[in-house]
Amino acid sequence: MPPIAAFQMDALDAINPKGDTTLTLMLEAQARGYRIFHYLPSTLAFENGKLTASGHFVQVHDDAAHHYDVLSAETLDLRQVKVVWLRQDPPFDMAYITSTYLLESLAPDVLVVNNPDAVRNCPEKWFVNDFPQYLPPTLVTTHLPAIEDFRKRHGDIIVKPLYGHGGNAVFRLKEDDGNFNALLEFMFKTSPEALVIQKFLPEVKDGDIRVVLVDGEVAGQIGRVPAHGEIRSNLRVGGTAAEISLTPRQWEICDALKQPLKDKGLLLVGIDLIGDYLTEVNVTSPTGIRSINALYGVKVEAQVWDAVEKKLAN
Repeated sequence: MPPIAAFQMDALDAINPKGDTTLTLMLEAQARGYRIFHYLPSTLAFENGKLTASGHFVQVHDDAAHHYDVLSAETLDLRQVKVVWLRQDPPFDMAYITSTYLLESLAPDVLVVNNPDAVRNCPEKWFVNDFPQYLPPTLVTTHLPAIEDFRKRHGDIIVKPLYGHGGNAVFRLKEDDGNFNALLEFMFKTSPEALVIQKFLPEVKDGDIRVVLVDGEVAGQIGRVPAHGEIRSNLRVGGTAAEISLTPRQWEICDALKQPLKDKGLLLVGIDLIGDYLTEVNVTSPTGIRSINALYGVKVEAQVWDAVEKKLAN
């Protein structure tokens, strides 16, 4: 019987097949002879030490108009699979955290990518604080006086929710911006979570850089150029991908992350750089593989699966 690769992710109907990294990983797995099982995190069920998921075996296609066919509906004991991919998009909330506890129960019998323990303990905008030498001035807090003091010292600032994603709710507040108090009041009423406050980096006008790391090694990078009038470079909010070379400082940052990522079992990671500063380490469902492939004529997904199969063989 062919091995099974299970993908915990959002609904297949909801993805953009032209740019979706998870679909690309599925296509490579299928080409290597894996059966593809898709399920939603809400279908996980844990009973007496057994973790099951209800979903579908699917056949996937590299076709934007018709990217999958359902083969069968099943409830599967996840210990029957070779590898489980934790690939649902944030929000990184208690439901997401609970799914990491459930998937952690599969260790050491089943490889989960990325390691759910590390995903839980390394939120994208928090994990960067393990590398303070590469960060712009950064504050994480819910304490308004601390935010006011940071703004007085740095003037032009960026405000974003600690557990935000995809460029959502990212604001720039200039030194003379009268919306400061109203914006913070709104954000704290919307959610009690901490905010990340960073000094604004003028380099962002030229965009940021997404570097994809596979088991700690640089697999490729893209420049993400913001749309006119935007400070956010995320492709999902109108940014465009461009070829780019890394500076010596950016290579230094990648080298500094290599061993910590390997040690934590974070096999597929996307880091974000603005100029020579590290701003995020994306570990939940990092993207960018399709854009890198298109720009450089490579197959990053093959490198990812080579690393997975190396771990499965050990």
